[in-house]
Amino acid sequence: MPQEARTEVYYDGACPVCSREIAAYRRAEGAEAVCFVDVSRPDAPLAPGLTREAALARMHVRRADGSMASGAAAFAALWSALPRWAWLGRIAAWPVVAPALELGYQGFLRVRRAWR
Repeated sequence: MPQEARTEVYYDGACPVCSREIAAYRRAEGAEAVCFVDVSRPDAPLAPGLTREAALARMHVRRADGSMASGAAAFAALWSALPRWAWLGRIAAWPVVAPALELGYQGFLRVRRAWR
């Protein structure tokens, strides 16, 4: 990873759904400016203050400015970093949309346990 600030995505590579979705983002225009970190690997580097347990429990994104987002807000941050997805990142951050997306993400997390 180059020294300049960039978006870092922390995801559970052991989750088949998560891995497929991250693979799609890796192919997206602008993905070369994003560092994808599979936290299911024991040697995965973590952002300051991010524990392995927390990283495995839900997706996290460290924005280029160093701020962290998790859950649905992490998706909004990732989408905002990818040019063709940026419009969705802006919508996902709206105050009326963000809570609904977070509820949906929490529902996914409950079901996800069955896929591991």
